[in-house]
Amino acid sequence: MSFDTPAGTRGARQPAGRAFRWLNELMARRLRRKGGGTFMGFNALILTTVGRKSGLERTTPVGWFPGKDGSRLIVASAAGAVGNPAWYYNLAAHPDQVRIEVDGRTVPVVAEQLHGAEREQAWQQIVAAAPRFAQYQVKTDRELPIIRLTPRSGGE
Repeated sequence: MSFDTPAGTRGARQPAGRAFRWLNELMARRLRRKGGGTFMGFNALILTTVGRKSGLERTTPVGWFPGKDGSRLIVASAAGAVGNPAWYYNLAAHPDQVRIEVDGRTVPVVAEQLHGAEREQAWQQIVAAAPRFAQYQVKTDRELPIIRLTPRSGGE
């Protein structure tokens, strides 16, 4: 499956800037220190991707939801912004060079965007657990991408 969600034409302002980066770094340090936990009311993990342009590692704390067979689901919501978050494009460029830090462990994963009925089923699960995501979807006209992170062989 491909990473193929284009930017929308309307949406909220995407979180950005020095303060946002500082907050992400602070949350990542907190999650590492505690060996996991929550972020804005969600189960949280630290997502490490390889920059599509820079080739440098980038880390971002994100909320996750349980998927099937030990996978984890994340949503590229950007709080309902017009565009996808930068980490979405990094995943698209390097879906097999991803790792997560969760429950005090580092796990290499493969990223896959969900589509069709599989995406719809995951979306219903996510909005039932976290209604905030339904509000994000209303803010934008792009379909919020749902990404499944599956441990690579020899991973978790």
